[in-house]
This record gives sequence, structure tokens and C-alpha cells, in this order.
Amino acid sequence: MHVAVGSTNPVKRAAVEQALERFEPTVAVQAVDSGVAEQPRSTAETIAGAENRARRALEVAGECESESEYGVGLEGGVARLDETPGLYLIMWAAATDGETMGRGGGPSLQLPDRVATRVESGEELGPVMDDVLGTTNVAENEGAAGALTDGLTDRKRALAEAVACAFGPFVTSYY
Repeated sequence: MHVAVGSTNPVKRAAVEQALERFEPTVAVQAVDSGVAEQPRSTAETIAGAENRARRALEVAGECESESEYGVGLEGGVARLDETPGLYLIMWAAATDGETMGRGGGPSLQLPDRVATRVESGEELGPVMDDVLGTTNVAENEGAAGALTDGLTDRKRALAEAVACAFGPFVTSYY
């Protein structure tokens, strides 16, 4: 299985490799634009970013004469969920073969009020988490998911779950 990932973030690449491990994937990264805000602020915007990344990764791989069969896009965002208090970290993946688009969501995690307030005022989650934690590049390591669950999950595992769900149409005959 040959896969092009629409990001150069090493955590996103590792998430794809983890999710598709049994298929022994060859994973290439492609720097592509998500076509949405750097910090998506709704479920719809987060999904659109993942879909755009998936399409663009496959297109760029084709232009580079890569053997990629699938394009994968991963996007993290924040959103308010209906009938649930608070602001949530959400993660979505999209996978495409150029014709079919599979989508899958990862875990959702309520953000602490002190983080949510800053994000809702316009700051991006990664830098806010770095400030709160006293770290750098949390998004390329454990992510907010890892920090806020004390490692019960982490960004790679959460994104891998979204990727696994997005690949449903390509690995089963139920679609």
C-alpha cells in the first residue's frame, strides 16, 4: 500500500504508519495547504481541511510520479459540540483514492477553561498548550491529547484512530 500524507508533521506520518501497519504501507509526506484556517474552529472546517489535504497530497504525489494509491489528510481543530458544555479538541482524517473519499473522526477532548478561553479569543491551540505546559512544539510530540490525559492517549494514537476509520471504504466491502 502506497500512501501520500498531506503534511510534513512527523506525528501525522507516524499516525498513518501505525493505523495501516498490517498493510506494510510505504508513506510519503507532501507539504500541502489545508485550505482552511491554521486553527480550524468547527467540525465542518476541520473535516474540510482533512479532505483538502488528502486530495492535494494525492495530486502532488502524482505530479512527482509517486506510486501513491491513496492520499491522506489529517486535521486537528476545536469546536463546541451540541448539548455539551465547553470547547473540544477534535481530530479528523480523510482518505481518498481519487474517486472515493473516506472520513473518520478521532477522539474528542474537552479543553480546560483556561486553554479554551485563550483559543476562543483567537489564539492557536498549539502555542497556547506550549505556553501552559512550558514546552515547545507539543503538536509534534504528545499533543494536547497526551498532555491533557497524562499519556492515557496521545496525538499519534488519536490521529491513528481517525485514519483507521477513514480507511473503512478501502479495506472492507461494506461501502
